[in-house]
Amino acid sequence: MRKYKYFLLSAVIVAADQITKILVEKLIPPYTIAWSFAGDFFRLIHVKNQGVAFSMGNGFSDALRIGLFIAVPLLVLLVVGIYLVRGKDLTNGQRWILAAIIGGGVGNQIDRIFRPAGVVDFLDFKFYGLFGLERWPTFNIADASLVVSSILLIILLIRQELQMRKI
Repeated sequence: MRKYKYFLLSAVIVAADQITKILVEKLIPPYTIAWSFAGDFFRLIHVKNQGVAFSMGNGFSDALRIGLFIAVPLLVLLVVGIYLVRGKDLTNGQRWILAAIIGGGVGNQIDRIFRPAGVVDFLDFKFYGLFGLERWPTFNIADASLVVSSILLIILLIRQELQMRKI
């Protein structure tokens, strides 16, 4: 039962993600800027994304999007969830990070299944031309959870590998 406590973090992330998306949908007309900070460094906007990261796959057919962006991620989330519970070699930190990945993934999957217009994105930052981007692609709480937790997982895995090589 102790291994299931990690899913509480997943549930909190899903709840925060869905509540913010509902608020954005109710309070901000689609494709408008509701608020800016520091000039146009940060903008709160309302956009829809039918693709995945960086709007990849926006132009795919409905059938292909369902297969690639709903079925495959659901299978991956299921596998990660089983590994979180049954994986014997995971550290406590790795379990929390996997729970955050699950929360972010479920948050966006809810949109893909129940919001036919696409995933609701609303956080928009200026990127000053880095990597050829004037603005970072607009994102949401689920996206942030996925990116931050994935980076943390990579750091933990590298750190674990370095510690093992010292032995």
